[in-house]
Amino acid sequence: MAKPLPYPLQKEIFTRFRDAEPEPEGELEHVNVYTLVVAVALSAQATDAGVNKATRALFAIADTPQKMLDLGEEGLTEHIKTIGLFRNKAKNVMKLSRILVEEYGGEVPSSRAALEGLPGVGRKTANVVLNMWFRYPAQAVDTHIFRVGNRTRIAPGKDVVAVERALEDNVPAEFAQHAHHWLILHGRYTCVARKPKCPACLIRDLCPYEEKTQ
Repeated sequence: MAKPLPYPLQKEIFTRFRDAEPEPEGELEHVNVYTLVVAVALSAQATDAGVNKATRALFAIADTPQKMLDLGEEGLTEHIKTIGLFRNKAKNVMKLSRILVEEYGGEVPSSRAALEGLPGVGRKTANVVLNMWFRYPAQAVDTHIFRVGNRTRIAPGKDVVAVERALEDNVPAEFAQHAHHWLILHGRYTCVARKPKCPACLIRDLCPYEEKTQ
């Protein structure tokens, strides 16, 4: 496995990301921490745009665990049927809503272990919620970050957990809060999977990727 880029290069890369977009934000629409949990859980194997289209009307009527339970699984399914794996996701949202009501007084916990204990909430979802809502510098690794981390050697790793740890170990502390957002956006719009847009890349001169496009 390749070694991560040295600290001076890491600092320069993230300085450029910060200069270009000082306050990056996630693209999933939500109105509170509960709707953030639901939106991220629904986004697995789906696009943020597709989730947003489905949840705008949903969150207008069900923005708390109790309201979601009152809506019922059939009502929820009707709202999210355009999202992949919607039936299984609907079951998980209802289960996690019930747990939040019965075990947490309707509040979303701020502990990774507690979040990961909710149905349909994995490590990535927990890290997104910890980062975006609770302002903890957690690194939520998706396919974009996995690709960018390995291509650029910002955070090389053979799996998502290894990349997450590499980010935690190598991203300069001053950039840790926003690092995963910068990398997601970079992977989504510039360092794309099939034909990366290297000529438009902010960090082209610092990136060791051998198959750069002209």
